[in-house]
Amino acid sequence: MSARRKPAELVRPAIQRLSAYRVPDPGDALKLDAMENPYGWPESMRTAWLERLRDVPLNRYPDPAARRLGEAIRRHVGLPEEMGLLLGNGSDELIQMILMTVAGEGRRVLVPEPTFVMYRMIAEVLGLDYRGVPLGEDFALDVDAMLAAIRAHDPEVVFLAYPNNPTGNLFEREAVEAILDAATGLVVVDEAYSAFASDSFLPALGRWPNLLVMRTLSKTGLAGLRLGMLMGPPEWLGEIDKTRLPYNINVLTQVSATFALEHAEVLEAQCARIRDDRAVLFERLEAMEGVHPWPSEANFILFRVPQGQGRAVFEGLKARGVLVKAFGDTGPLADCLRVTVGTPEENARFLEALAEALEEKKPEAGR
Repeated sequence: MSARRKPAELVRPAIQRLSAYRVPDPGDALKLDAMENPYGWPESMRTAWLERLRDVPLNRYPDPAARRLGEAIRRHVGLPEEMGLLLGNGSDELIQMILMTVAGEGRRVLVPEPTFVMYRMIAEVLGLDYRGVPLGEDFALDVDAMLAAIRAHDPEVVFLAYPNNPTGNLFEREAVEAILDAATGLVVVDEAYSAFASDSFLPALGRWPNLLVMRTLSKTGLAGLRLGMLMGPPEWLGEIDKTRLPYNINVLTQVSATFALEHAEVLEAQCARIRDDRAVLFERLEAMEGVHPWPSEANFILFRVPQGQGRAVFEGLKARGVLVKAFGDTGPLADCLRVTVGTPEENARFLEALAEALEEKKPEAGR
């Protein structure tokens, strides 16, 4: 019998070079690293939801087209009837489906960086030629560099997070429109944080034949359901739909998300509160010595601590039971941390822990 080949002999070199996407175990820490809505549902709403679930037939496959949920989403976002809708197991699956649709030797993906890491990760897994274009000052979209890259590489797909993650800023609309005018391939405007932003390209669907808008319900309080939505011209979505696995939206997600959208006013009130609390949190961070926060149109705030202290401050917060996102000590996000906007009590606890962690580093910083 021939010797069994080892993973290193079978796994593509491009995969071997990658690192798996890891989510740290928060333990008992206050979890402010994942951009989740901190609020639950009122008890009366929870009771009605559980009653709805009572009749769900778990022994049957879900509706493969998720028609009832799709109709609820169309009403909720005001999607024009002539536009297509495709649902995914979170935005991640939709990104994968888009890139699988166009994947091939020499095919390119263009993305401004820093941004959502899954664009690069999925592109590299699928063997696409990924091209990142650095953002400009204060993480603004460098439209001249993007247009030059489009002319040079003619990418099959351009991803634009709007607002951007992890920086939280909303790119200038005119810059995005210039990219839409110039690109010959797909332009996917990822509006994962649309509930907290002041602008959207959803009403512009149809103006550009290559524009797709992607959203998720995760940030509005349904992260546990894993539901993303892709909207745009049916001729594009019909092709992308061919890469979708059967029954990708499970029956519990379909029923629960439909129920939640019937009570959209609850979710919208929570998002409004988060926007208000974001403003307060930003002001408090801005007033702290040595901290530079960037204005955000998402449900998180990116901020920089004194040079060389990013990792130490992150560990100081963690030691005090507060988990945020750290970005290392090199590159454009050096010494930056990202904090999710929590409840007022959670935000106060974070600010107290941050002040203590910064104070702890002062003597060392002065050496």
